[in-house]
Amino acid sequence: MRSSLSRIALAIVTAAGVSVSACDATAPAAPGSAPATESAAPATQPAVQLSALAPANVAKSRPAAPFDLTGNWFIDTTESADAWRFGPPYPKLTPAAQVHFDASQKAAREGKVYRDDIGQCWPAGLPLIMTRYWPMAMVQIPTAIYMVSGFMNSLRIVYLDGRPHTELDIIVRTFNGESIGHWEGDALVVDTIGFRGDHHWMDQGGASIPAGEQLHIVERIRLINGGKQLEIEYTMTDPEHWEGEWKSMKRFNRVDDEDIQEVSCLPDLNQHLQSTTSKTQVLQ
Repeated sequence: MRSSLSRIALAIVTAAGVSVSACDATAPAAPGSAPATESAAPATQPAVQLSALAPANVAKSRPAAPFDLTGNWFIDTTESADAWRFGPPYPKLTPAAQVHFDASQKAAREGKVYRDDIGQCWPAGLPLIMTRYWPMAMVQIPTAIYMVSGFMNSLRIVYLDGRPHTELDIIVRTFNGESIGHWEGDALVVDTIGFRGDHHWMDQGGASIPAGEQLHIVERIRLINGGKQLEIEYTMTDPEHWEGEWKSMKRFNRVDDEDIQEVSCLPDLNQHLQSTTSKTQVLQ
């Protein structure tokens, strides 16, 4: 009896083992079907965008730049003290922008100031930051151009390493936007998007025209006059505030006897300015 029970138990264990092996075995492929693979191929990871200052990025092989903008530059005002402005002529404004323009014109006639955001330490923003009455320092490396203004030490970076623009649904909007540059012959073409739309002006002081989040600026930059001057052709669109393209050309002179210093715009330092404190002078 004990011997019979042992044989029965052995048979049960053996059958169970055969059943498990059959379940683990790969089933034969159906006629015409693709052979099964041992494991799925690993998903390809997206390429990581290296910093413009990463040694591996700087050292990448790329064509030599046609020119180097490294230096200090200041808006050329030989033809007009108002050369810092981007008009006139101005494009046809939308009704939303015309309200601000008309109000600033009225304020100027009355000797007042309309919304002196810059005096209240809001950043000047692009394009005005390029033409403020302070030099702009530029340092060019193969992957980027770093620009630091003597006005508020405003920082602007033009990336030259081939990266695309950040998607607009995740971009961090700034007053100077996101600038991506590439070379076309003897010109550097810079495409800038991703602007903030508040406290941002295209022109101020009697010609106040706002800039919005749809602002798009394309610059064609060339060195002229033996490298002594910088010429920038601006093509700007913002369908929220004007119709079509707004074009302007600016020239900047090289400044070799002045360095950019640390500058902070502090509201308490501007409290003595009538345009930032006087209710009789500031038109909101």
